[in-house]
Amino acid sequence: MELVIGTKRWSTWSLRPWLALKRTGAAFREVEITLRQDEGRTEAAILPHSPSGMVPALKDGELTIWDSLAICEYLAEKFPEARLWPQDLALRALARAATAEMHSGFQSLRGECPMALEAEPKVVTLSEATQKNIRRIVALWSDLLARSGGPFLAGEWSIADAFYTPVATRFRTYGVHLSDYGDDGACGAYMNRLLSTPEFKEWESAARA
Repeated sequence: MELVIGTKRWSTWSLRPWLALKRTGAAFREVEITLRQDEGRTEAAILPHSPSGMVPALKDGELTIWDSLAICEYLAEKFPEARLWPQDLALRALARAATAEMHSGFQSLRGECPMALEAEPKVVTLSEATQKNIRRIVALWSDLLARSGGPFLAGEWSIADAFYTPVATRFRTYGVHLSDYGDDGACGAYMNRLLSTPEFKEWESAARA
């Protein structure tokens, strides 16, 4: 298998399936495309790998999958022993709902607080729209952690946690104190767990290098 990703400092969409693929333990080749090039050069570099002109893309033999969530679903089916989704039906449904919400939502947080793993943490003034996104994430995390008992959103680590790992980096980079948004401490601890997994630490180390 080959996973085509964008610049590790910035590409949240690449990070998500990369984490899931690492969790399977399967061997894969990594191809990193430099993002934010001028004059359409980024898209031109990606198009030979991905029909959408965007990263990530997973190549498995003759098959190419070009969406982060679709890649993760494919990996969950190809490697059932990795248990990328929880076995419990209700928790699996809730984890999928949380993942889908991240996949399509939180536009203000994404635009105002892009992932920047090279940046030193700093406190910034956030718009009300972004603060609303953060309150929703805290409520979502709190609910799932309470339902599952943790330590991750659906109990054991799952695709849902892969999708919220970039969010944890944003909270750290932009000085977001979750206690200001209704967190009783559980979400902050969960955020630290996401940022401490061996897989994320490996990605972060490569990004900063």
